[in-house]
Amino acid sequence: MALVKIEIVPAAMEQAPILANLLQLYAHDFSEFHDVETGADGRFIYNPLPLYWSEPGRHPFLVWADGKLAGFVLVKRGSEISGDGNVWDMAEFFVLRAYRRRSVGTRIAYEVWRTLPGVWEVRVMQSNVAALNFWTRVISEFTGENIDAVCFEKKGESWTVFSFETKRVP
Repeated sequence: MALVKIEIVPAAMEQAPILANLLQLYAHDFSEFHDVETGADGRFIYNPLPLYWSEPGRHPFLVWADGKLAGFVLVKRGSEISGDGNVWDMAEFFVLRAYRRRSVGTRIAYEVWRTLPGVWEVRVMQSNVAALNFWTRVISEFTGENIDAVCFEKKGESWTVFSFETKRVP
């Protein structure tokens, strides 16, 4: 299988509707594991999206694979667990199904971590076994070590959080 060319670009405010559309697919996938609300119009609700262009420390990215839209990444400053404002949080990460199991997600994660070096947290619902396996593998491969994940409860849901540090690669 030929290697897919990946581009990860900061999403401009004008591209917010593209991200909103992709968030519908993401929320649909996620609804298998988590109670995700829909509005009266039948669309899934993701209230924090506008904050990615109005609050410092938030970074929306669109992902292109071989020139075609393939997903998105939403990163923000601040731990959801400890409240540490210096931690990078992988808030949302989505790859279209057509690009999964082709190393696209792995390469996206690596590039984001290289672009934004520092301490990271990645939170995963324990019921999302595929994502839990993906992040366990990808983080361990990236860091070159086994990362001890911490389990926690939030609003009656069981989560796993991975904490690790990345460095900028020249």
